[in-house]
Amino acid sequence: MSQSPYISGSTSVSVIMLKVLLALVPGIVAYVWVFGGGVLVSLTLASITALVSEGVMLKLRNRPVRPFLMDGSALVTAWLLALALPPLAPWWLVVVGTLFAIVIAKQLYGGLGYNPFNPAMVGYAVLLISFPVIMTQWPAPLALAHAQLGFADQLHYIFSRGLPVDVQVDAITSATPLDYLKTQLKLQHALADISQAPVFGVVGAKGGELVTGAYLLGGLYLLQQRIVTWHIPVAFLAMLALVAGASSLLDPVHYAGAGFHLFSGASMLCAFFIATDPISGPTTPKGKLLFAAGIGLLTWLIRTYGGYPDGVAFAVLFMNICVPLIDAYTQPRVFGHKL
Repeated sequence: MSQSPYISGSTSVSVIMLKVLLALVPGIVAYVWVFGGGVLVSLTLASITALVSEGVMLKLRNRPVRPFLMDGSALVTAWLLALALPPLAPWWLVVVGTLFAIVIAKQLYGGLGYNPFNPAMVGYAVLLISFPVIMTQWPAPLALAHAQLGFADQLHYIFSRGLPVDVQVDAITSATPLDYLKTQLKLQHALADISQAPVFGVVGAKGGELVTGAYLLGGLYLLQQRIVTWHIPVAFLAMLALVAGASSLLDPVHYAGAGFHLFSGASMLCAFFIATDPISGPTTPKGKLLFAAGIGLLTWLIRTYGGYPDGVAFAVLFMNICVPLIDAYTQPRVFGHKL
């Protein structure tokens, strides 16, 4: 018989990051099915930019290049940013956002383990503030698009913004359900009438329900593999559902229900892949619950009353600021220490 101590080996960073990338694959497949293969171009551009910029910064900082490039953290940042951008975003937008995420938000703070803010969300927020028009030009799902572009056409559009002669930009772009809902509510339209628009599905965004469901599937894999704990996903989704459900119950004419908020926008991506970043998040169980609940509340407030359709990025960054305070007040009492 084996004898104690029974100590399990720690999982390496590269293995953790590889499993996160694998968990994103179902969402990427669904993404391609709903919007076409343009997102694969963004993923490739972001990955190359992230690896090159990370390597250059490591070299400038006199740090070993190969170990840090092989840990997979740069690829995770690149993929999360690419999946948050419009799938037909111009190539330079993807490159600029990835450069800012890796160089400014990660490496200039000291690299992996030292960045106080989620690098992917920093890159996204910078792009959204700097290029708001491009960042809101989302393509319509293929099932609803007036003119469908093949992969070759999407590739040409990403690199040159050129379209076939008989296709206009309005034929391939569409307001996201979150943006459409916000705009129509400001025009005093009733929610029951707004929800009949083609962009809405059964409970969330048309086509987006499939993508968010795939992210949920990947998130459950991360929970099963113990890459993330239940605290952040459950607290974020519960708070978002609670405030959305309560407001809808009190005023169903002007507030969308919990199902819409959970299965629209970046809710599931945030719950399992963004908010769970172990570097920029709290370390204590209670802190994780408070951190994620704050993100859920802020996401709903920004979506409902703010100037942006989806508030995930700004909610995450704001709560990143609060992490030191959260950790300070949620540390468990040391055994034998008298308060």
